[in-house]
Amino acid sequence: MDLAYVCEWEKRPKSNHCPSIPLVCAWSCRNLIAFTTDLKNEEEKELTHMIHILDTEHPWDVYSINSGHIEIITCLEWDQSGSRLLSADADGHIKCWSMTDHLANSWENTVGSMVEGDPIVALSWLHNGVKLALHVEKSGASNFGEKFSRVKFSPSLTLFGGKPMEGWIAVTISGLVTVSLLKPNGQVLTSTESLCRLRCRVALADIAFTGGGNIVVATSDGSSTSPVQFYKVCVSVVNEKCKIDTEILPSLFMRCTTDPARKDKYPAITHLKFLARDMSEQVLLCASNQNSSIVECWSLRKEGLPVNNIFQQISPVVGDKQPMILKWRILSATNDLDRVSAVALPKLPISLTNTDLKVANDTKFFPGLGLALAFHDGSVHIVHRLSLQTMAVFYGSSSQRPVDEQAIKRQRAAGPLVHFKAMQLSWTSLALVGIDNHGKLSMLRISPSMGHVLDMNMSLRHLLFLLEYCMVTGYDWWDILLHVQPNMVQNLVEKLHEEYMRQNAALQQVLSTRIVAMKASLCKLSSNTVARVCDYHAKLFLIAISCTLKSLLRPHFLNTPDKSPGDRLTEICSKITDIDIDKVMINLKTEEFVLEMTTLQSLQQLIQWVGDFVLYLLASLPNQGSPVRPGHSFLRDGASLGMLRELMVVIRIWGLLKPSCLPVYTATSDTQDSMSLLFRLLTKLWLCCKGLKLPRIRETHPILCAVDVAYCTQEKHLVIMRLWVALLQLEGEREATGLIVS
Repeated sequence: MDLAYVCEWEKRPKSNHCPSIPLVCAWSCRNLIAFTTDLKNEEEKELTHMIHILDTEHPWDVYSINSGHIEIITCLEWDQSGSRLLSADADGHIKCWSMTDHLANSWENTVGSMVEGDPIVALSWLHNGVKLALHVEKSGASNFGEKFSRVKFSPSLTLFGGKPMEGWIAVTISGLVTVSLLKPNGQVLTSTESLCRLRCRVALADIAFTGGGNIVVATSDGSSTSPVQFYKVCVSVVNEKCKIDTEILPSLFMRCTTDPARKDKYPAITHLKFLARDMSEQVLLCASNQNSSIVECWSLRKEGLPVNNIFQQISPVVGDKQPMILKWRILSATNDLDRVSAVALPKLPISLTNTDLKVANDTKFFPGLGLALAFHDGSVHIVHRLSLQTMAVFYGSSSQRPVDEQAIKRQRAAGPLVHFKAMQLSWTSLALVGIDNHGKLSMLRISPSMGHVLDMNMSLRHLLFLLEYCMVTGYDWWDILLHVQPNMVQNLVEKLHEEYMRQNAALQQVLSTRIVAMKASLCKLSSNTVARVCDYHAKLFLIAISCTLKSLLRPHFLNTPDKSPGDRLTEICSKITDIDIDKVMINLKTEEFVLEMTTLQSLQQLIQWVGDFVLYLLASLPNQGSPVRPGHSFLRDGASLGMLRELMVVIRIWGLLKPSCLPVYTATSDTQDSMSLLFRLLTKLWLCCKGLKLPRIRETHPILCAVDVAYCTQEKHLVIMRLWVALLQLEGEREATGLIVS
């Protein structure tokens, strides 16, 4: 691990700015981090509880929200899409914050719920039934479905037709569980129930989900001598009301309390976490005293219940089929550690089968296998989620190496050390964010191999595997880019494109924009590929314009075939390779392109961009051998050229309805049709990319007309010459081309 960056907030007097206690943070799949601080008003002697939203790629720009919570914020939780955030406080209020207009610096509180006067200790969104398993052993497979398989998992609650119902569940300090359901009409159904008949204090709690659609809640009263209780919670809707049913599950006592050597050494349970939200069978417990801690990992297993021989003789059936019970068994435990201040769990759903674990160990692929522990001495340890063996260590500026014991004693005597009070791992486990007791935020890089030296091919394989996972899930991949070296960029882009082309056509269509955005972000990291970034961003913009313009087309009759007007446009333009735009247009049903005049006029700027872009590409044809020039990749991209060709046909039809919406060209002559000439050149270039034979045209008027579409700028003659040479090259007049160039 190493330090990526540190965020130092603007200096404020300690009298009116302090980190919140407890300090909480959450990391979304969009790589947005939410965390809390408190502002103190000296005049009114009140605290303002703030929520801050930080984009990890632009950490210098923080958006702060006045949460409106009266008491301190105890929980923050992102939803699966990363566009909504739950906040809960010590007064029982829960607020749902929604992103406005898809902007990370615009949030509004839309709905919420409350349990008056009862602090919230655990909070989670209901599960939507989507669960993937990442198989390391199949990282070399060609099909994404084999690498990232869909796991059968039921939502916590479903609507008509099996659609998952949105909502959240919370646990209060008095032992209540409250569930709020978001109805499609915007209303909120809320119900509150006791976890068990005999309510008791809940100091720590966590929430997990089972594959059958149930919810498991783990609670502790904070004392290590008390059992850790588990409850099954079932949510349903009956007569338009939310109903909650609870059931007690097997409990456990921490092993350190039953060990005579440690019986009274760790009196308090300070951390209670399920290892994953969708894995209720494994739980992590941490017990501490003033100076040290111990961590234990437990697993819920089915075990056979031995039957006495007497009952087996009376009923042989009982002896044949041994009854099974659920029982908690300890998987692993650490030795005595320094006092743990924060815990961060992995979110990467790596498969934990024996084969996957063996391949991960052989290839040194460790993302998703380690959890982070922060200690009061300022250090951070990554330990294996099953064995709890140390995999990596980070020493902060205030922490000392273990060999320097005298320095540690001097520093402890001088005052409290700076340590992380809250931590979160990224969604690929390649980055770790921590907020210390002074309110400072630190971002750490975590190597996929945990520091093991690997050859270039294996490092590329690891990063490619995680990039593919982000492409399939739609998660942001900024944390992966932290580990991409400039000499890796070219190979990563090529291999990513190869894997993408191996998928079926339907999946390629779904992932088409994601892979372009991913290529653009990768190419920014190397000076050799930075020129291609403009092309990728232009392609994203072109795809957006194409989808927007084609979505405006409407069928003339309701009982039309299955294909939409946009699909028929694509099919016809790909079949008809004529270079005359009017001949292509005749094959379309122009009544499907009829729009209101005001709508057509409002699209003029987008239409102008398409026209300018086509002209730019054609004018750059003589320099197509130079990869430094923006637009280089478009000249060899048949799909993008075909998209431009379709848009020009649409623009041509709309121009007949309203000429003022057409792109404006400043030409040297008004006797020629600029749109027809651009379409002629574009079609020739498109046919070259498709490998088709070009029609041989020896007429001189296309050359003269190409001159007419040139811009009257200071470089008018250069643009005219480029168009002239480009047309001659496309028509195969090599000798004439050489003459003109000379």
